[in-house]
Amino acid sequence: MIEQDGTVITRGFDVPVEPLRRTVHYTGEPGCIADARSLTAHFLQQLRTEWCAEVGRRSGEALLLVVSELVTNADRHSDGPYILELEGTDTTVSVSVYDSSTALPLLYPPDPERVGRHGLEIVHALAAEVSAERVPVGKRVRAVVRLEGD
Repeated sequence: MIEQDGTVITRGFDVPVEPLRRTVHYTGEPGCIADARSLTAHFLQQLRTEWCAEVGRRSGEALLLVVSELVTNADRHSDGPYILELEGTDTTVSVSVYDSSTALPLLYPPDPERVGRHGLEIVHALAAEVSAERVPVGKRVRAVVRLEGD
């Protein structure tokens, strides 16, 4: 936008840009978790290209791990298909996983002797925000990961 004598003149490139979004439906067949990671890696590449996002190795790996943990939880603890939704800009990626279970995930206190059930603990350590809520189809677990350059 350019201001001349108090008048705002808009230009085509001043229009806000929508975040990059991808949504995928998984049935729980073998290979879904690997496919979700592959989709996320491709999504990060698109953010680099289309949003000029600076995605350092650490934040890229954190995002892949968050996706793996959330999709694994949906795969193991729901009685049906689940949906992975990615929404990103140049600074953050929101990961939402919808599944058919209405049981909200439990965050256990850290316990190095406990075998398993560390997924949500890992997600909380890597994400800037984590939330879980019941929705008409079951529940949605959402994590926001900040993108930072090396």
